[in-house]
Amino acid sequence: MEKKKIKQLVVSTYDVEGGASRSSYRIFKALEKIGFPSRMLVQYKSSMESSIITSETSYQKILGKIRTRLDLFPLRKYKNFSNTPWSLGWIPHNLSKEILKINPDIVHLNWVGRGFLPIAELPKIKYPIIWTFHDMWAFTGGCHYAFDCKKYEKSCGQCPQLDSNNENDISRKIWEKKKKLWKNTNVTIVSPSRWLADCAKESSLFKNLRIEVIPYTIDTEIFKPVDKYAARYILNIPKDKRLILFGGLSAISDKRKGFQYLIPALKKLEDYGINKDSEILIFGASKPKEDIETKFNTNYLGFINDDITLSIIYSAADVFVMPSIQDNFPNTVLESLSCGTPVVSFGIGGNLDMINHMENGYLAKPFEIEDLANGIKWILSEDNNTAKNLGVSARQKVEKEYNINKVTSMYLNLFGELIK
Repeated sequence: MEKKKIKQLVVSTYDVEGGASRSSYRIFKALEKIGFPSRMLVQYKSSMESSIITSETSYQKILGKIRTRLDLFPLRKYKNFSNTPWSLGWIPHNLSKEILKINPDIVHLNWVGRGFLPIAELPKIKYPIIWTFHDMWAFTGGCHYAFDCKKYEKSCGQCPQLDSNNENDISRKIWEKKKKLWKNTNVTIVSPSRWLADCAKESSLFKNLRIEVIPYTIDTEIFKPVDKYAARYILNIPKDKRLILFGGLSAISDKRKGFQYLIPALKKLEDYGINKDSEILIFGASKPKEDIETKFNTNYLGFINDDITLSIIYSAADVFVMPSIQDNFPNTVLESLSCGTPVVSFGIGGNLDMINHMENGYLAKPFEIEDLANGIKWILSEDNNTAKNLGVSARQKVEKEYNINKVTSMYLNLFGELIK
């Protein structure tokens, strides 16, 4: 296959804002790095990349913001909608015409929520389509994560997230619209995690389509181990303490990230006296108005957008804790492992792909606070050689399975199969 003859267009709501978009951007840059011609079409652009395209006129930018707000308008009658991450995709938008102007060889859809990809536009895209899923939205009635609900395997309706008792509620209507309009659309699905791939295979909308598992990649030259004491010196944080790291976008406010499980786990650790020589680091959040209920001294690092700073933060920590309750393939786990810092998480979602239990981290039994605390305690209590070996294994896992060459080769092989 002659790579330069295939022109890829990545389509994403954002370019670098949010975990899913950062993952899309990393794939985009990785392919660009090996000489594969790509462009990116986004609704909201934050970077200065010339190969990333967005609406250029002020009118179009304003229209994009209005579309985002109007997309959720039908949810206003449901009392829980404000706390529920949803996209409906019902506002008209000529995305297919924008794609036609660019005229790529292949369209690579990514996270296209917030009304960027109206449901009706998908069948209008007359190019080979790869859709990398970053959450569950494509096969649900509108929610991005279904949690315990399995109604997407049939037809949605009576949505528990909306506290709805109506079988023909908005989730059923959105699901029916997807079923009707996407029935004959030829899309190849890519899932970063085996868990999300299995969910898609069980879904009523995508069970008959081709679904491939291709993990995220990461630049191991940026996210790499830094001397722990040098990292702490740079961040001006204690050098003689064991540091427990937690973080991510909306780390404290987003209940899916599991902060509500971390706090009682820390209280368990207080019973062992671990708080006396350990501290907490939190990135992705500022200090809340009310202090969290813990005896641990807590350092808030705020919102971090710089990857080099992030790599220093991961390197400074002794353990990274990610107690999310549902997750596809969290970037934070991948970043921590790449920096040689072991991870403690619940054994759910993409964590099962990345974390080898007691080899590069600890997989706690889902939602068991005591086991989460035991995992943190186990890593902090191990002698220096064992802790060092965990870090080495973490880094080796990333270098072997998530390196740029391996992941881009998987995408290139898929592109080659679809374009002949």
